[in-house]
Amino acid sequence: MSRSDDGPRARRFPARPESAARARRFVRDALDGAAPRQTETAELLTGELVTNAVLHARTEVSVEVRRTGGTVRVRVGDGRPDRPPVSQRQHPYTATGWGLALVERLAGRHGVDTAENHKAVWFELAPRADAPAPGPAGFAVPASGPTGSVTLVDLPFALYSASQAHRRALLRELVLAAAAAGDDNGVRPADLATAQDANDMITACVAAAAQDQHSGTDIRTLLLAVPPDVAPAVRTLRRVLDLAETAARRERLLSRPALPHLRAFHRWLFDEITGQLTGGVPGAWTLVPREPSARPSELNPWDARQVLAGRVPTIAADDADRIIAVNGPAADLLGRHPDDLVGQRITTLMPAHLRDRHVQAFSSLLRTGRPRILGRSIPLPALHSDGRLIPVRLFIQTQEAADGRTVFVAQLIPRSSTLGPSPDDSAWPEAAGHHGIAGHETDTATESAPVPAREPVPRRPPPVAEGPEGGREDRLARTALQRLALVADTYSALAAAPDAPELLRRVGEILVGRFADWYAVDLLDARDQVERVCVVHRDPAAPPSVTYEGALPPVSGTGKGPLPRALRGAGPLLLTDIPPDSGEGSALDARQSRLFAELGAHSAVVAPLQARRQVLGALTVARTGGQRPFTEEDLPLLGDVAGGLALGVDNAHLYQETRQIAERLQRSLLPALPRTEHFRLAARYAPSSATAHVGGDWYDAFMLPGGEAALVIGDVTGHDLQAAVAMSSLRNMLRGIAVDRQEPPGVVLRRLDLASQTLYRNATATCLYGMVRGTPGAAGAVTLHYATAGHLPPLLTTAQGETRHLEAGAGVLIGMDPEPPRPTGCETLPPHSTLLLYTDGLIERRGEHLDDAMTRLRRCTADLARAPLDVFCDEVLLRLGADSTDDIALLALRVTPP
Repeated sequence: MSRSDDGPRARRFPARPESAARARRFVRDALDGAAPRQTETAELLTGELVTNAVLHARTEVSVEVRRTGGTVRVRVGDGRPDRPPVSQRQHPYTATGWGLALVERLAGRHGVDTAENHKAVWFELAPRADAPAPGPAGFAVPASGPTGSVTLVDLPFALYSASQAHRRALLRELVLAAAAAGDDNGVRPADLATAQDANDMITACVAAAAQDQHSGTDIRTLLLAVPPDVAPAVRTLRRVLDLAETAARRERLLSRPALPHLRAFHRWLFDEITGQLTGGVPGAWTLVPREPSARPSELNPWDARQVLAGRVPTIAADDADRIIAVNGPAADLLGRHPDDLVGQRITTLMPAHLRDRHVQAFSSLLRTGRPRILGRSIPLPALHSDGRLIPVRLFIQTQEAADGRTVFVAQLIPRSSTLGPSPDDSAWPEAAGHHGIAGHETDTATESAPVPAREPVPRRPPPVAEGPEGGREDRLARTALQRLALVADTYSALAAAPDAPELLRRVGEILVGRFADWYAVDLLDARDQVERVCVVHRDPAAPPSVTYEGALPPVSGTGKGPLPRALRGAGPLLLTDIPPDSGEGSALDARQSRLFAELGAHSAVVAPLQARRQVLGALTVARTGGQRPFTEEDLPLLGDVAGGLALGVDNAHLYQETRQIAERLQRSLLPALPRTEHFRLAARYAPSSATAHVGGDWYDAFMLPGGEAALVIGDVTGHDLQAAVAMSSLRNMLRGIAVDRQEPPGVVLRRLDLASQTLYRNATATCLYGMVRGTPGAAGAVTLHYATAGHLPPLLTTAQGETRHLEAGAGVLIGMDPEPPRPTGCETLPPHSTLLLYTDGLIERRGEHLDDAMTRLRRCTADLARAPLDVFCDEVLLRLGADSTDDIALLALRVTPP
């Protein structure tokens, strides 16, 4: 018998990890004399299939090799015919699960043979193994049998794919750790086997359900046919994964632990399977309440075009901390070109003193899965190309890419104008004294006004109405015409509308006149309250729109209908059959059902309005009477209309916010800071992370005619225009009184209180006023005379890290009682010490005692006692100012002997 026509050679291997390597050696020996490329491919595929059998079948594995006429045929069998192989969609960054995908790509032909007690996966390699002939995809779907029904509502497929790869990697690591080092990580072998079976079952069932569903969106609702008795196995899978996550966080496994949104997704997935199999009702992923760090920024797969089209400065980075996308506003903010940033480490955008800290935090996130800054608003400086520091609020969220990677999407929301130059690394950790003067900050409006109104483009004639005799090609052609006409007219209406109510009405008239019978828009406010702001109906006899407009019930956990789901980002959702209100949903579901019933809808589409990575509301369009129902072919059109409408609403809101900010903001309240030979000053101002309104916080510093420097910090009660006006007036009055009188600070504050109560009777404010001058012959020390009006005491930190609050000179708030005299305190500030004046937004947190907050501030400044003054301010704001719901103002003085 020639070597080109060998009989079969077979061998059996135990169900142990080392069997994969032994099987590869056996194939190499059996194919001695074959083409090297053919032998290498056969070894690779055999190793993958044996590994699959060891991990999933866990029975003895048989390998048979035959070579006939130059064609190699390999069969890998196991004793689990009830576990047919299921090929999975792989993405380039997936580390495991490539076995069947490699067979499909590299083998000329492949398939699976199943007998009563045996199963074998086989493949054939032609003489030219590098160019296989096309062959059948012979891998099976899950075996049939008794099944239960599980519905996964609003399943984000990109997130599911990432979670699937993560689960598979953790389970594989547990098997290998137990086999190689005997370390079971607290998992019993029987539980690990059960967990693998449950995970394989979930993978196979989701793959089968997704294959049957032809959907143009990544957010799907899948109906799974699962074994009815699988709930205990899924609970075991959950326990095993929890133990694996613990081992991964302790770095006992090679796999990284899951990020918060993956952990939240696993909990939802397992709860849905076990809950529905025991009689529970389906719950949509979009309606699951989650912490900010566990809430991805988008349900659809990440797309660089979303970043590039955004108006908020946004940068995206991968899990290697490298920038993969930058939009124009971010590049402009940083003084760079987007192409110069892509591929760079994200640390290139940070001042040097924050880079190590970021690397440590990012590494800790990947290593432990515990977030510190995900979903939070962090005030910090970004580095401009010319060396300036740009104060921003950094807001980072995660999003899954279509290939299974996690992308970190960061918005850089400008806080104010530029700071001074970047701190000199050589000054750290030595005492500041050689660094330049700190810059000052002035808030600026960051968004431009909307496009001025212009004459709308003449409307195009509506496309010919569809008749029942129209074929698919005719419908597609008409849909294309509708798409062009509706999208063009919608954007024309958006550009011409002067405000949000008007643009909603105009778009509604376009849709109702040519595409639907009625239209409704529901918007979310800053507190996630829902309001129906616009209803437009074709029928002139219908009740007026105000009948249906107004506040709606909030989105609750019991909401299962299309409107709550769309308000959480799902959709467009097609409703081809409008069911009556069953009374089992939420109050919001009931209101939507009532709207459908009263306006006579027989089909509808509900689409989310999303802009700047946020859901602003939902659009509902419906057809009644003899109109044809909406179909899947209408969804792209309505998705485009909803996108344009969301941009219009968002632009109107941004313009209104910008105008309000411009009215409130007094640039002169954030002055240029003076400089003397005895001390240096630095200041920071961070608006609230929860609102765009400017509050009553301010700081000030100026030189008095006698040579003293005046230091001021204050906070007017309120966050409205009246508070901003009062703040501006108090600041200017205090400047005038201080320069004119040059009296002790207590007297100056008393005069300010009297003037305030005369001019602004209802205004109250806290304030601290101090006078500082160098002290000759005191080894560089300076003297502080100060008085406070209900304000938090200043904090003195020596170069040695000793801290204390200066409590003298305390008095009541401005606006309470101007008659009693106000005391003045006096303090000598030693060389290289730092005096910090601050507003309550820096330290006060709901539910926390003020003494604890002030102690936390003292610990923070003690750690930074010898940091350069700019670094001192940045770090204090970064450590204590994250997630503050109030404005923050800081004014720091560093004593610098001549």
